[in-house]
Amino acid sequence: MKTLLKAILMVVLSASASFAQNIFNTPPQGATVRTAAEWEEIQAIVVTWRSYQATLAEIIRYAQEECKVIVHASNPAQAQSDLINTYGVPIGPNVIFRNQPSNSLWIRDYGANTVYLNDVDSLILVDWRYNRPSRVQDDTLPRSYARYLNLDLYQSINSPNRLVHTGGNFMSDGFGNGFSSELILEENTDKTEAEIDNIMESFMGIGPYIKMPTLPYDGIHHIDMHMKLLDEETLLMGQYPQGVADGPQIEANLLYVLDNFTSAFGTPYKVKRIIQPPDDNNRYPNQNGDYRTYTNAIFVNKTVLLPIYEEQFDTTALRIWRESLPGYRIVGIDCNDIIAAGGAIHCITHSVGVNDPLWISHQALNDTYDTENDYQVTARIQHRTGIANAKLYWTTDTTQAYNETELLVSDEANHLYTGFIPAQPGDTEVFYFVGAQAESGKSQVRPIVAPEGTWSFMVLDSGVVTSQGTKVLNSLFKLQAFPNPTSGLVCVPVSSDLPIDINLEVLDMTGRVVETLFQGRIQSGERRFYIHTELWESGIYLIRATTTSGSVVQKLAVD
Repeated sequence: MKTLLKAILMVVLSASASFAQNIFNTPPQGATVRTAAEWEEIQAIVVTWRSYQATLAEIIRYAQEECKVIVHASNPAQAQSDLINTYGVPIGPNVIFRNQPSNSLWIRDYGANTVYLNDVDSLILVDWRYNRPSRVQDDTLPRSYARYLNLDLYQSINSPNRLVHTGGNFMSDGFGNGFSSELILEENTDKTEAEIDNIMESFMGIGPYIKMPTLPYDGIHHIDMHMKLLDEETLLMGQYPQGVADGPQIEANLLYVLDNFTSAFGTPYKVKRIIQPPDDNNRYPNQNGDYRTYTNAIFVNKTVLLPIYEEQFDTTALRIWRESLPGYRIVGIDCNDIIAAGGAIHCITHSVGVNDPLWISHQALNDTYDTENDYQVTARIQHRTGIANAKLYWTTDTTQAYNETELLVSDEANHLYTGFIPAQPGDTEVFYFVGAQAESGKSQVRPIVAPEGTWSFMVLDSGVVTSQGTKVLNSLFKLQAFPNPTSGLVCVPVSSDLPIDINLEVLDMTGRVVETLFQGRIQSGERRFYIHTELWESGIYLIRATTTSGSVVQKLAVD
């Protein structure tokens, strides 16, 4: 009886939490706009309590430990009762029930997006016209939680700014780089691509806006079914076996992105691969199998919730996520039921950023051969009240206390702060993170999970011995071909600290040259080469880069 009374009281309080709120049908005026990345700090996730309640229950179970969970339900008291009594989910103070009807649970597609004015000054929500016009309640639901959170809502729903769009088909890196499939063009044929780009730029600060061809077997054409941004420069891409389902188009889209766009730091995107597994009958989408995916996951501050299906595939997927995001709590949630409907965890949740962000962004340092010079760490750090102090924390032994050094302003206009980690000997791994405190007293670290999870890089011992026995620095190049193993397109990034003459080739295990990728001089920095292995025999090959100072060889496994 007490539980029922508590539920009724929570519903009444929630229903009464209706504040003044402005709704605009024009872009924000007099301020720049920045769409937040999903890994930034959030205050809430929002869901609709409808079908697939077992999946929703597990999301609520874990998400409430990180932030508020706003549950929209037509019968909030029954929703709370189901969570407690049917699914065994303890309901803490972070779970808020809202008496709000809906047409579907796919709130990622019709929910509103977190956008900040002047980078970090004020939080607003931006809502598009939902591409399911018959779901009227869904399309108006963002007004409900914008009103509850007392946030201004900007809508691109009326001419000339009318834009039909879905959240599952959109990702942002926090710096204005946006990703979608060409579904955005197909559903807005009354507009040119330039007009679409202008709406995204004026409402959300998006530009460049990267659009990739839709996939043949993904019926909804949403990129969250095969792609995830892990940070400002890392793409997690789903991968099928050679020639299977959407594999060829995913590889072509990835090649298009790598060849035509760079990260927010002006450098090539890094790529991590994760399988798109078959269903429980060993069928892929081109065989009418379920569209299983491990990219349809959500960041909930220090936790990542991702779909899982079968242990034989899940074990590897969970390992890839944990290795990619050290320190995060990676939680798998069974999505065998919901995936048959064409979506998973990302599709049935949306997030709302914090009102008062302390934004920290940093391009992680790469492995280096330099054992003589200090390692420069530069981060963008920004808060509406200004930064009181910023610090760099580093260590070579995570069982010991971290060393601290001040980060000093190096570019005031761009909010950049710089510090240095002392030079280290070869064969040393360095762990580090950045922290800051705003003038208001708010503090933040990046990675958000630090010090449990940090950035790290290796100081490599790559000296070569001359005929005189003198060890000299060989900081010329390194190879990091991916994906590896492969059954299709392979990207071979070659990075060099100095301009260098190089011979880059692929050999089989007998030493026969299978393909010469490049002969000549490359400049300092990174350059990418590509190998098409679709017609190669399975086996082990060697990618060899040869210079006047030596060679580097990487094994390449072709399935």
